[in-house]
Amino acid sequence: MDALDVLSDAALRPLQAATALRDRLNPRILNAHPGGHPNSIAWLLWHIGREIDVQVADLTGGEQVWIRSGFADRLGLGDVGDDLGYGHTSHEAAAIKIDDAQALVSYVEAATEALVHYINSLSEDELDHIIDQDWNPPVTRGIRIVSIIDDAAQHIGQAAYALHIAEEQA
Repeated sequence: MDALDVLSDAALRPLQAATALRDRLNPRILNAHPGGHPNSIAWLLWHIGREIDVQVADLTGGEQVWIRSGFADRLGLGDVGDDLGYGHTSHEAAAIKIDDAQALVSYVEAATEALVHYINSLSEDELDHIIDQDWNPPVTRGIRIVSIIDDAAQHIGQAAYALHIAEEQA
């Protein structure tokens, strides 16, 4: 197994976890705010898709799945949905309300497929290319991919935890 195989496999793990949660996500649970936190499960799943999608589009120079595959219209979030979610105010985070768990997980799936396709288009040598000089140390393509996967993994873990809390409160 080479580095690209490891990255491809790791990229699929958050999606597998999201798919496992999907059937337990009704509109009330999706949009609940356990502990009064502004980030609902819907926000967490939406953010996973957005952070993967936006960063992959940036890496490839391609169009975001959000637009290309019609998820912006399908999920109906308006302008707040076009954002990435970093730095959302409580009001902005609360505006992410989605009742369709299938559509939401489909977006995470489409964004993840774009990431895996991108990873599989690379050579191992390309993982060492510096793509962002604004950090110290500068960020390589491989480190950016790891960062994308890590963010998705952390947020799906938060979603699973919030789901458990929301189910306990039901």
